[in-house]
Amino acid sequence: MRQYIDDYIQSLENKLKMKSVKPEVIDELLIKIEFFNKERIIHLIITLFYALFTVIFICHIRVSILYLIFALFTICFLIPYIIYYFKLEARVQYLYKIYDKLKNSD
Repeated sequence: MRQYIDDYIQSLENKLKMKSVKPEVIDELLIKIEFFNKERIIHLIITLFYALFTVIFICHIRVSILYLIFALFTICFLIPYIIYYFKLEARVQYLYKIYDKLKNSD
């Protein structure tokens, strides 16, 4: 997904540089932003569940040392999910800025 967004951003920046912006490009951008927002929501929910389970496992370490294994396992997934989510968030916010530039270039 990251490569897809980066390629799409690059194509939009090229269109902005060449000043060849058609109304269809703006409409397509709005549709893609909606898709990327859905992707963002899904990854936010997944990240929050991993964080919740990590906290639960950490709180239960006193009960059994086995929870430490589960906590480490969820932390191993939580950290990459947080990184991915914030990168996705930054790219979508950059698409908002590109949208503003496209709207103002008309």
